[in-house]
Amino acid sequence: MTNPVVHIYTDGAARGNPGPGGYGIVMEWVGKPYRKEFSKGFKHTTNNRMELLAVVDALKKLKKQDVSILVFTDSKYVADSVKKGWVFGWEKKGFKDRKNADLWKEFLVEYRKHKVDFRWIRGHNNHIQNERCDALAVAASKEKRLHIDEGFVE
Repeated sequence: MTNPVVHIYTDGAARGNPGPGGYGIVMEWVGKPYRKEFSKGFKHTTNNRMELLAVVDALKKLKKQDVSILVFTDSKYVADSVKKGWVFGWEKKGFKDRKNADLWKEFLVEYRKHKVDFRWIRGHNNHIQNERCDALAVAASKEKRLHIDEGFVE
């Protein structure tokens, strides 16, 4: 029996960068009629933090271990950091002088629980799930009650 496969679509947004921000997530279980959407908004953050936090929080939502995941992101920052192995080099150096080290550390914990691959997609290119994630992220950034991004440092 093969591992379950989940497609995760993510997007982050920040108005001002730094400024109010949010993320959007669409999760689909391949071969099943399962689809969930999530979003969250923050008072003061950056676009890169929201792009990465979307992936971290999506991976945290998986209840089963050892799931095959394909993450679709329009963030070169996130996709390249993993696919090109940069994050593993940063980890070896203790994330010295690295932005968003708190989120990268969280990411690696979740990443290692599953078989995760990344696919970069061009943003704002009529990709249905990416457009939905973008709409969720922007809407989340405009909510009245925004969360505090505890790890954000200017």
